[in-house]
Amino acid sequence: MTTLRAGWILTRRELAHWRREPWGPIFGLVFSIMLLLVFGFLFGGAITVPGGGDYIAFLLPGMMALSMMFGVETTATKMAADAGKGITDRFRSMPIGSASPALGRVGADMTNSAAELAVLLVGGLAIGWRIESDPGSAALAVLLLLLLRFSMLWIGIFVGLTFRGGGATAAVQVLVWPIGFLSTAIVSAETMPAWLGAVAAWNPLSATATAARELFGNPTGMTGGVLADHAVWLALGWPLLLAAIFIPLSARAYRRLRD
Repeated sequence: MTTLRAGWILTRRELAHWRREPWGPIFGLVFSIMLLLVFGFLFGGAITVPGGGDYIAFLLPGMMALSMMFGVETTATKMAADAGKGITDRFRSMPIGSASPALGRVGADMTNSAAELAVLLVGGLAIGWRIESDPGSAALAVLLLLLLRFSMLWIGIFVGLTFRGGGATAAVQVLVWPIGFLSTAIVSAETMPAWLGAVAAWNPLSATATAARELFGNPTGMTGGVLADHAVWLALGWPLLLAAIFIPLSARAYRRLRD
């Protein structure tokens, strides 16, 4: 059986689990909408956007980018659970490619990511957010968001195969929350202290959030600097670099699993 065919079969396995137990994906979608409403309406009135513009228009693309990162926790937890229960060892004994289990996980999670983005897009339109650019630019923004999620999934797979049980969840939370909020997803780097803003500007999440804002025609909150000038290229380069690092590391972690 080819690696891609086996990966597709395992993707269907994961989607079948979600059909039987849909609450995990549903709560994930509800969490994203909840964060959007909290920051948009509870805190939004106190936040200004450098360069001008409506905060909801600034926030929506940032929340989309943030949701692409938060999905890493589910990926790591599921991979760790399969490894801990011996399911991954069973896969290793089958005549399938060593990349098939990871591809199955990525396929299922990318499907969920597309649904999550669709919900955020509809939710944003419902509260007044608008796409102010052409359809091609908007489509590119969505593709860059999904590319960020693709690279994040491989980080989750690596963590899930490296740490077992609750260790994977804890490791991802330590990674995701600081990186998620030390970015321009919710506020502009220009409102931060200079040293902290410089760190946030070089965050891969910031590149995707800023590029999505630019491509959707929304205020970017950046009046100068590398993000203002090269956000789209950074949003392409960062995920490709992360994928190039963590796909081989994930394959190595899979090969080193022991009974």
